[in-house]
Amino acid sequence: MTKAFLTRLAVAGTAVAGVLALAALPAGADPAPQSASKGRGNGGSKPDHSVPVRLLTINDLHGNLEPPTGSSGRIVDETGQTVDAGGAAYLAAHLKRLRDRNTLVVAAGDLIGASPLISAAYHDEPTVSLLDKLGLATSAAGNHEFDEGYAELKRIMDGGCHPTDGCSPAGKWKGARFDYLAANVVREKNGAEALPPYVIKQVNGVKIGFIGLVTQTTPSIVTSSGIQGLEFTDEVEAANRVSRLLAAKGVKAQVVLVHEGDQVATPQSPDTCPVVPGPGSRIAAGLDPEIDLVISGHSHQAYICKIKDPAGQDRYHTQGSSFGRIITQIDFRVDRKTRDVIRSSVSADNHVVTRTITPDPEVEAYVQTWKERVSVVANRPVGNITATIARDPSGAGESPLGNLIADAQLEAAREGGAEIALMNPGGVRADLTYPASGSEGDGVVTYGEAFTVQPFNNLVQVVTLTGEQLRRLLEQQWTESYTRVLQPSASLTYTADLTKPIGSRVSDIKINGIPVTDTQRIRVAANNFLIGGGDGFTVFTEGTELWSGPLDIDAFVAYLSAHSPVDPPATNRITFIR
Repeated sequence: MTKAFLTRLAVAGTAVAGVLALAALPAGADPAPQSASKGRGNGGSKPDHSVPVRLLTINDLHGNLEPPTGSSGRIVDETGQTVDAGGAAYLAAHLKRLRDRNTLVVAAGDLIGASPLISAAYHDEPTVSLLDKLGLATSAAGNHEFDEGYAELKRIMDGGCHPTDGCSPAGKWKGARFDYLAANVVREKNGAEALPPYVIKQVNGVKIGFIGLVTQTTPSIVTSSGIQGLEFTDEVEAANRVSRLLAAKGVKAQVVLVHEGDQVATPQSPDTCPVVPGPGSRIAAGLDPEIDLVISGHSHQAYICKIKDPAGQDRYHTQGSSFGRIITQIDFRVDRKTRDVIRSSVSADNHVVTRTITPDPEVEAYVQTWKERVSVVANRPVGNITATIARDPSGAGESPLGNLIADAQLEAAREGGAEIALMNPGGVRADLTYPASGSEGDGVVTYGEAFTVQPFNNLVQVVTLTGEQLRRLLEQQWTESYTRVLQPSASLTYTADLTKPIGSRVSDIKINGIPVTDTQRIRVAANNFLIGGGDGFTVFTEGTELWSGPLDIDAFVAYLSAHSPVDPPATNRITFIR
């Protein structure tokens, strides 16, 4: 596919691009019913004064070029059945089915980062190149786009070979053809925009303004050294500022792509709205009424919701799960006279990317090429397991796989004096499945499978905490807004009583069966993300006598090799009272 010409104007984010013409939908695919209903000042629009627009949206792909495995590759469909879903070749095939000539493909972040080895080994260039092939027009930046730092994100956007690893087998990196947007990321020194805040796309003679946002919590969930000098501001304030700017330019049809979302009470049909109102709903409700749609990500949930904007009008708020398992289709009409979205014309559906259709042959061949390039490393056996070791948490928040990783990090950090280890649950990205995913045989763990579980290349580090600091650290697992249970090594046990107030739930802390005192000095192992205060565990930053060891993936592989065959660890390290 030839590179599309993209005009970049002097002011960041003001690019205007036409629609990429791709495979057409079958006849009769007019994306929304014609409507004369009013929609926020669009009074009495007639069908012949409006044009159709279709958005196909994805989020949180995380470099999953191959069909994801285990629970990461399954989802509840519209009938309530759990089905296999995802994979770039199937994603491409479904996109082709859903496109028409009025279509733009857009995304809500975390397209790269925390990726399987097939993409991560080449700093996610294979995934970004695929997204160009799929015709992605623009995306919000997600927190994982900053995993390797701001400078690396700029390289991915603008081109050039990796400063350490050089060029990939595909040659010199030319940069992404789509724009990453983040209106709420600015430079601390002078408040200048670090990324384009918006982009304008033209469809059927009407302009659509896309505003990008990334979760304001990004500094607490990425390695701090990579984002030094950047400030992540309030999402609503940043979007509303840009919305006013777009309106002043005459761009009345506005869409927010925000990498922040809500959790759901229980997984249901992806077209329902079982959300527990959280940061995603807060943003969606607070955005200026000029903004017509809110497309979200980050929480890896599937939902189609409506929420009242500040003017009392319904506004769609959607998310499409993760790992390429869902495509969100949003159809609407834009009034040619007012240049605004007719709110009453908007409809939205989440389509499951099933694997029951023929995969796109071009993309399938593309993925196979990268699979072969990385196969020498990916297919190397590193150990054996006796059964699937899952990342699904117990009632206390422990998972067998999380506990296994904590044990591996403790063993790797013994040289640094470690007595216990703690692992963040968000860093456990996939199950270790017993059935073979290739020709390696049941129970064989390959390097590629291990890397998919631990893809961040974090360092295993050790700091000294007092017993009192350890207790406060464990209390930080529960706050008013979230619960994040650290996965403990077998050497650490304690009781968590959720009937007690936040801040006083942890008791009976023991190391190797011996009670911990407040003044006791304890060597605690964790990855450098946690040691830097990531996921809100700020007590780690009080630690002293820092020791740095191997990469977490190397520690994990070494443990699997040394202890094979590995049984799923018990989840009995936390005594849970509720």
